[in-house]
Amino acid sequence: MFTKFEHFAATSLMGSPEEAPPRRDGHLYFDRDWERLAFGVAIALSKQGHYEWEDFRQQLISKIGEWEAEHGTDDPSWDYYQRWLAALEEILVESEVLAPGELDARMADILDACSPEQKQSELPR
Repeated sequence: MFTKFEHFAATSLMGSPEEAPPRRDGHLYFDRDWERLAFGVAIALSKQGHYEWEDFRQQLISKIGEWEAEHGTDDPSWDYYQRWLAALEEILVESEVLAPGELDARMADILDACSPEQKQSELPR
């Protein structure tokens, strides 16, 4: 069950198809563990007051736009959660929560703490 903030955060991303998280049968869909982790970390840190959710959302829109400008909208290498991770790192550095480049190590620590059954993949490099 979502809190009001979590519900707001998830539904605020339901704009255009490019900006919305991947869904399957109407529910959020995560293909790899690090995607679920990055999604949860972004919501949790905003909920804790480290940054405003709208600031993260705007950063995500910006990262998507940058990728599309560089690659075009039909590039098969598109990965929504790669942009999510880039936006998360940017907002955490801007908010002085993490130093540049520190996000990968922190996310890896969290993934390492998961049981083998919970792990499906490694973080992107």
